[in-house]
Amino acid sequence: MIGKTKRLSFTILFFLITFSLIVNSYIFKNLLIINTFLLCFLTSLLVTKYGLRIIKKLNLLQNIRDEGPSQHLCKKNTPTMGGIFIVLPFLLLLLIVNIFFNSIGITLILICSFSFFIIGFLDDFLSIKRKSNTGLTSTEKFSLQALISILFIFLAYHNNYINPPISLPNNWVINTNSIIFPICFTTLVGLSNAVNLTDGLDGLASGCSSIVFYGLGTEIFIKGQKELIIYGLVAYAMTGLCMGFLKFNKYPAKIFMGDTGSITIGAILGSISILTNSFFTLFIFSGIFIIEALSVIIQVSFFKITKKIFNNGKRVFLMTPIHHHFELKGINEEKIVENFWKANILMVFLGIVLKINL
Repeated sequence: MIGKTKRLSFTILFFLITFSLIVNSYIFKNLLIINTFLLCFLTSLLVTKYGLRIIKKLNLLQNIRDEGPSQHLCKKNTPTMGGIFIVLPFLLLLLIVNIFFNSIGITLILICSFSFFIIGFLDDFLSIKRKSNTGLTSTEKFSLQALISILFIFLAYHNNYINPPISLPNNWVINTNSIIFPICFTTLVGLSNAVNLTDGLDGLASGCSSIVFYGLGTEIFIKGQKELIIYGLVAYAMTGLCMGFLKFNKYPAKIFMGDTGSITIGAILGSISILTNSFFTLFIFSGIFIIEALSVIIQVSFFKITKKIFNNGKRVFLMTPIHHHFELKGINEEKIVENFWKANILMVFLGIVLKINL
């Protein structure tokens, strides 16, 4: 074991989140918090364990892009589309919740999640069928994401779930008026693609997603609004589902989530934050996802600008998303993931402290 006193392993991360949720259950006097997490964790653990056999039988195996880091070639033919084992239990949970609560908000999350799930599924399926790392084109993917996002935002606004004032710490608000719609669109589409870009190292996206969903659920409970409790529990459910999958997705990964999981996870984060007006804290919690996406934007923009000026494109990073930059710097993949988890935990801690004290 490398650096026993400093290493953040799956086991430590699991117990850290579990202990935090037990504390939350005591603070908020709601045992559903820890029970929901544990139930979803065990469900994901079992479904992924036995579903992995089905994925192998169906020969749903990962293709690795040639231009990626050379050390990733050994990952070729690893079972993929594991996001099914996160998303399908989540969709079933939403259906069950809706039977008892009959919530329009839960219905909207269900529709949004299922729609993004189909996009990710198609992308993975076409990639496997073509035996390449390309499924849907970037234009096709973005167009579908944009269409679903616009429909979700329209329905959410029509049902009074979207209000121009955005909540900030210390009871401050920003009256965003008409720009609330671009903010919602960017949150939904942006996070969907940001999580997708982050899913490039074993356990990186699934581990960070577990942490971010924990932060989002806690932030919602801190609001103290009874009508939002169900969304907090839904976020904690995703913490458990991502954590159960992480058991098999951590280094060395036995299965990848694929776009089926990453695109949908980002959409779920975005949709919950829109319905609960949690933009500010989610922006902090999702710092890793945002940095990953920004690294790509900076790299592409800088290359195009320098190519136009000097007829020779230059790069800021060795490779993007930025986790590949660190790989090419010679840092061990497992170490990169652990450090990103640690940074994400600090971001969640910062967001919660700001929410409570400011």
